[in-house]
Amino acid sequence: MPPHAGRPMGLAGGRGGVVDYRQRLRRMAINEQGVVESEAGLSELGVLDPKTLALARLAALVAIGGAGPSFGEQATAAVSAGASADELVDVIVGVASIVGVPRVVAAAPRLALALGFDVEDSVD
Repeated sequence: MPPHAGRPMGLAGGRGGVVDYRQRLRRMAINEQGVVESEAGLSELGVLDPKTLALARLAALVAIGGAGPSFGEQATAAVSAGASADELVDVIVGVASIVGVPRVVAAAPRLALALGFDVEDSVD
């Protein structure tokens, strides 16, 4: 059982104070009007720093087969927040066991282009 089980965990964020994670999850679970959109629109969620948030979003893009421009947006956000290109590659490799190798293979050239590298140019 997690060490916080049974106790509320407050999250400080851009919402003007501490918000109980249970309340946030309940509102999302019942699909309260506008709650997911308002949560997703925040640049920082709870205690996640911008780098971690961008890396998580990059992993999500791999999982859903996101478009190239979306990879560019999240790669830029991650690098701007201090992530290295190696860390971005580690993220897509790290999700392979969850999303499958084909998703990672499809994501690799999109991430490469987002980082300014065309994998097709380097093929002999």
